[in-house]
Amino acid sequence: MKRTSYTIEKFVFAPDLRPLVLRRPHSFSGRLEGRPLGTVLARCGITAPLLTFLALVLPPPAEAAQPTSAEVIAVRRAALPANPDDPAWRQAPVYTAALILQDMVEPRLLQPGTDKVNVRAITDGTQVAFQLEWVDTTKDDLPGLGKYSDGCAVQLPASTQPDVPAPQMGEIGRPVEITYWRAFWQGAVDGREDSIKALYPNASVDHYPFEAASLEPGSEAQQAMAKRYAPARALNNPMAGPRPRPVEDLIADGPGSVRPAEKTQSNGRGNWTPQKWTVVLSRPVPKGVEPGSRTQVAFAVWQGSHLESGARKMRSVWIPLLIEKGK
Repeated sequence: MKRTSYTIEKFVFAPDLRPLVLRRPHSFSGRLEGRPLGTVLARCGITAPLLTFLALVLPPPAEAAQPTSAEVIAVRRAALPANPDDPAWRQAPVYTAALILQDMVEPRLLQPGTDKVNVRAITDGTQVAFQLEWVDTTKDDLPGLGKYSDGCAVQLPASTQPDVPAPQMGEIGRPVEITYWRAFWQGAVDGREDSIKALYPNASVDHYPFEAASLEPGSEAQQAMAKRYAPARALNNPMAGPRPRPVEDLIADGPGSVRPAEKTQSNGRGNWTPQKWTVVLSRPVPKGVEPGSRTQVAFAVWQGSHLESGARKMRSVWIPLLIEKGK
């Protein structure tokens, strides 16, 4: 059988780097494609220290280009991914929403924070889930005096009409529906203890009356005593105590009119890495929006380290949202 000969003169490790030219071209005979790369490199005089150096200086492999879109497209799938890192999100096109200052009503945000948020959307026909991803190198998820939470929100018109209400929280008689996520709430859902020690590790607590030895844990008397020292919970304040989910549904019909919806039907989850937040918010498809039709959607982001809270936020304008039909 005839043996094939190869001559190697240089290695190209990346398109944007100069090739590594060998001082002496190296010839192979036989099957080059069957040989381990390490063997080929070693026989060409490229030693282990040089390989280690190349591994440190060469850029990581580029990720496959993600599909992009000129509008937010909720692609149709049989099930909605609940995890922000679910591989299913890679199949949804990315819309990059530019964010602008909320500087129209007091309290205004005067210094820009997050400038954009990448958005993907998936629908199963009855629910729609949004994945929001933005750069944030600080994780602000621990409540306390002078601390502000990271957060994000998705806003849609409460009813589908030829024209939409103002994107700044709607208008009188033309409300908007908002799904609001906070990192403070995510920390509680993830298991942060609801106690002073969890918020202030260096605090020293001498005694709580509802923890008295004379009160049996979980008894009616013990629970009544605990409520006495937690008036917000005793009054069923929805902002007090542990939360079953890190989101809240809100209604608004103009700036300063935000109020809780009668019932929170949305859900969500946020994951943070040292570079960014990735949050999933899922909610029912808006009433009147049929598969294959469009409505509008807007987004907002709060960066706690930038002292953003309430009306002090970065927001988008209305963006077309397509709800895909099933196949």
